[in-house]
Amino acid sequence: MQLIASDQQPDLAAILDGFDVPAILVSADYQILATNRHYREAFGDIDLVKTPRCYAVSHGFSVPCDQAGESCPLSAARESGNKERVLHIHQTPRGREHVDVEMLPIKAADGSLKYFVELLKPVPVASAEISDVDMVGTSAAFNGMLESITRVGPTDASVLLLGESGTGKELAALAIHRASKRRDAAMVTLECSGLTDTLFESELFGHVKGAFTGAIFNSPGLVQAADGGTLFLDEIGDVPLPMQVKLLRLIETGTYRPVGSSEVKRADFRLVCATHKNLLDMVKNGQFRQDLYYRINVFPIHMPSLSERSDDIPLLANSIIQKLDRTGRHVLTDSAIRALKKQVFTGNIRELRNILARALVLTNTHVIDGKVISNCLAIDPQKTAPSDHPEVDLKTNEIRYLQALVARCHGDKNKAAAIAGISARSLYRKLGE
Repeated sequence: MQLIASDQQPDLAAILDGFDVPAILVSADYQILATNRHYREAFGDIDLVKTPRCYAVSHGFSVPCDQAGESCPLSAARESGNKERVLHIHQTPRGREHVDVEMLPIKAADGSLKYFVELLKPVPVASAEISDVDMVGTSAAFNGMLESITRVGPTDASVLLLGESGTGKELAALAIHRASKRRDAAMVTLECSGLTDTLFESELFGHVKGAFTGAIFNSPGLVQAADGGTLFLDEIGDVPLPMQVKLLRLIETGTYRPVGSSEVKRADFRLVCATHKNLLDMVKNGQFRQDLYYRINVFPIHMPSLSERSDDIPLLANSIIQKLDRTGRHVLTDSAIRALKKQVFTGNIRELRNILARALVLTNTHVIDGKVISNCLAIDPQKTAPSDHPEVDLKTNEIRYLQALVARCHGDKNKAAAIAGISARSLYRKLGE
């Protein structure tokens, strides 16, 4: 392949400067030919004389990403002839970081693909290192969830966060809000659990003086507070059935009336909902309106449980300890991490945080080892009780993981295979298809 002469590289860099994000020009054989100013500021200078390859610079790989268990946007763009997008973890001067990668193919006059522009957008809402950032992780399940957030965040689509309690749904909602065009406005949260019809309506829409006993003054609702921003309805499955029709009207028309008022008001907001319940089963049982379900379920995101992302436990545990102990004196030993990885955390990250907070109380030194973790677990008898779930063989676990992964990818087996680090052919074979 004919490469671009070195004396032309400054001109290429100037062209790339037209992009407002870090960008590089890559040849079809993965060689980085030029970088723009944003790239150099974010990721540092590259010695182009040494013919660097993108997979070596970004990942430290000796082979292309798709040969090292990662998805490769260049290979995908070369195959499709179109723009491709993927979430990667890149090596940077600051350590490992999540990066939203877009690969733009450049077609020659004869239709061949010789060059590609790679746009790299750092994802500041998450960290791949021990960090104060609320969302940390590097596992395939975590990265799949984060990729969904980065895709839907800039849009105005309604999002439904699905998953067990304690998986970080409110943090995900905040990440979606911060990635949106509404980031400078408020994100307002309503916890729907435990609210009666009257309380839900009053909290959401507000009320006027005298609307009901105890309403001694006008009170604006959360919808008004969310105008221009994001409204997050946590545990949407607990919204009283009579109130669901009013919520549906709000979503469809953007209008509402405060309790006790005849005045119709308007609100412009982005809706994010969350639940640990199976809403589709509730629809079938008449507990949740079908029309409301389809209104809020425009873009579902599965929040992986801690058991689905157990590889993240060391990173999560150390990040939690760093937040709980601002002195930085306490450390987790390898034996502590091993003890934590053996546990089934039904409360997910919330329960893991609870155990680690308990460890800070029980340790007599600055070292938290496996014995301390065992003492923490012994306080809670049910943690040491035999599991209700029988052990299964490795093959069964693998099939369950792949089936869940395909479901989270909405049936896209090519995407699921890329996340799992296997070929699509291997995926079909393992699933017996």
